[in-house]
Amino acid sequence: MEDKEIQLSRFRVREGKEEKAKEWMEYLRNHLPAALETLEDENMYVETIFSEWVDGRFFLYWYSIQGRDGKPVEQSDHELDKVHISYWKECIDNEYGEASLQRELVLIPNKVQRSMK
Repeated sequence: MEDKEIQLSRFRVREGKEEKAKEWMEYLRNHLPAALETLEDENMYVETIFSEWVDGRFFLYWYSIQGRDGKPVEQSDHELDKVHISYWKECIDNEYGEASLQRELVLIPNKVQRSMK
């Protein structure tokens, strides 16, 4: 899995933008075929978004497995990615920044790894 980028990152949602962030996730769910299509250009094998409330603040977590030669979402021509970036700019608290969690172990069966070529 050395040729893959495996990440779990946490982002804080701006105060007062919690409902907008939920709308964002609903938008992605409602446009799932288009969202899945964008993963091809990004060489993204898995992308999962989680949410959590901590001490009255709303956080979004991204878990992903991505091939190293993927196109950055910021360079995407897909309309869905343009909307996604717009929500990101409105909702994510840049002052908090990105908190990347330390990866300790990756367990992916060989048959699944072979499909990630």
